[in-house]
Amino acid sequence: MCGRFNQAAAIDGKMPLGLFNNMFSFHGPWQTDQNATKALALDGWFVKLYNLQLTRTPLNLRDEIRKAIPASWEPKALASFIEKYGTHIITSLQVGGKDVIYVKQLQNSPCSNVEVLKRMETMAERRFTGQSGGYSTPRERPGKDKIMDAFSPTSTAARLKLPTSSTSYSKEGIEIYQWRRGGNDMMDSHHRWLATVPETPDVIAMTFVPISSLISGIPGNGYLSHAVNLYMRYKPPIEELQNFLEFQLPTQWSPSLAELALGPRRKEPVCPVMQFSLMGPKLYVSTNQVLVGRRPVTGLRLYLEGVKCNRLAIHLQHLTTLPRILQPHWDTHVSIGKPVWKAPEEHDARWLEPVQWKGFSHLNTAAIEFNETWFGEQNDAHIVTGAQLQLSDGGMKNVLCLKLQFSRVPKCSIRRSVWDNTPAISQKSGLFSQLGFSGKQQQQKAPPPFNPNSAVCNKGPKAQPLKLLKFVDITEMKKGPQDMPGHWLVTGAKLDVDGGKISLRVKYSLLHY
Repeated sequence: MCGRFNQAAAIDGKMPLGLFNNMFSFHGPWQTDQNATKALALDGWFVKLYNLQLTRTPLNLRDEIRKAIPASWEPKALASFIEKYGTHIITSLQVGGKDVIYVKQLQNSPCSNVEVLKRMETMAERRFTGQSGGYSTPRERPGKDKIMDAFSPTSTAARLKLPTSSTSYSKEGIEIYQWRRGGNDMMDSHHRWLATVPETPDVIAMTFVPISSLISGIPGNGYLSHAVNLYMRYKPPIEELQNFLEFQLPTQWSPSLAELALGPRRKEPVCPVMQFSLMGPKLYVSTNQVLVGRRPVTGLRLYLEGVKCNRLAIHLQHLTTLPRILQPHWDTHVSIGKPVWKAPEEHDARWLEPVQWKGFSHLNTAAIEFNETWFGEQNDAHIVTGAQLQLSDGGMKNVLCLKLQFSRVPKCSIRRSVWDNTPAISQKSGLFSQLGFSGKQQQQKAPPPFNPNSAVCNKGPKAQPLKLLKFVDITEMKKGPQDMPGHWLVTGAKLDVDGGKISLRVKYSLLHY
C-alpha cells in the first residue's frame, strides 16, 4: 500500500511519509506502526479538475540552499536545515476534491479480512450512494486507476495546512477515517458535496523530488541524506530533531563478547550461588563491576555467562562516543567529581521477594535512583555509568541486590522520567500488509518475531540454559531512536520478580542541556 502511495507521488522506495501517515493516523516510528498494523484499505471518490506542474528541467537548488548544507555531521545545523527547507520539492499539484474512507486493522483485531472488507463496503454504500442514509444519487464505483490518481504522500502537507474535514471511529481493532478535501465541507450528503467541488477546489495530490537527489557533489550531502532518512523513518517532533540527531551514534554492550571467555577455562571463577528450590539448578552470580566511564548508558540487560551459561551478570548498553550536545558538560576536561554508588538496604523486608519459594533465594526489588534535579532547579543531573550485582550471605535464603554507579552532569537537569519494563521491539523487514479481496481468506500464523538478543549463544549447551531461562529474563531493556523523542538516558533501575523470573525495570530520563 505504501509503495503505491509513493509511486503516485513519484517517490522511490517504500518509506511511509506525508499524507500516507496522516490519512491512516500513523504518528510513531515506522517500525512501531508496522508492528501494530495488520492490514490497510481505502475506498473513495476523487474529482480531478486540473494539474499544475513545474516545466523547468533540470531542477537546481538556489545557491542559498546549497550553502546552507552542513559540510560535516552537525546535528544543530542539520536540524535547522530540515526545519527551514523541508525534505522534498513539490513538482506538481492536482486540484479538485476527494471524499475517501481509510481503514486500518490493528494486530489485535479478531476480524478476518473478509469481515473488514464487508464493513468497508457497507460504510462506502452508506456514505456515497445513500442506500442506508437517505441519499438518492446512485454511485458508480471508481476503478483502481481512479483511486491511484489520488495518492499523495508528502512530508510538507502539514506545512501547507490544507483545509480538511475528517471523522474517525474505532471498534474491534478496526479504525476507520473519513476524509474530505475540496468542496463545501458543510454539505451533509456526498452528492451535494460533489456539486460544490468545482466552486471550491483544493489540492488533492502532489508529486515530489527529494532534496537529497539534487545535492550530489556538494560537501556534506551524505550527512544531510542520512539525517533526512532518520527524520522520515522515526518521525521525531521537529523541535526535538537536534537532540534526536545528537544521539544517533553507534551503541555497544559492556562487557563486550570479546571480553567474555567463551571457551573452557582451567578454573572457573568463584562466585556466590542462588538456588530457587531444593532440587533445582544452581545459578551463579558474577559480582564484577561494569563501568563505562563518560559514555551515556541507554540500556541494561541480564546475561547468562560462562561455558554452561549458568552465571548471571549485568550488562550495560552505551553510546560509543559522547554526543556533541553533552561535550560542554561531560567531556574529559570537565570536572564532574567522584562517581557515587547507590544500593538498597539489604535486609529491608519491604522490598524482599522470593524468586520461587520463600525458603530460598530472594531479590531486593527497591528502586535505585538519584534524587532528581528537575528543569528550573540549580543542582546538576546524575546518570548511570556503572552497575554491579551483589548476593548477600544468607545461606539458601540469600538476597540478590543491584548496585548502580551515578556520575554528575554539570549544568543539566531532568526534563522528564519514565519507568519502563517493556522490551525493545525487534527489527523486522517489510512494511504493511494489504487486504486481500479474494473469495477465500486463509488465516496465516504470524511468524515469531526475530529477536536480536545475544544474551545466550544459540549454539551453546542446551540442557542447562533451558533450566536457567525459567528463572532469568534476559530481555534487553533499552531505548533508542524508535522511542520518541529518541534521546533517552538511563537514570535508575531495579530488580523485579515477574512470573517467577528475575527481571529488570529501568528508569529513563530526558535531559535539559
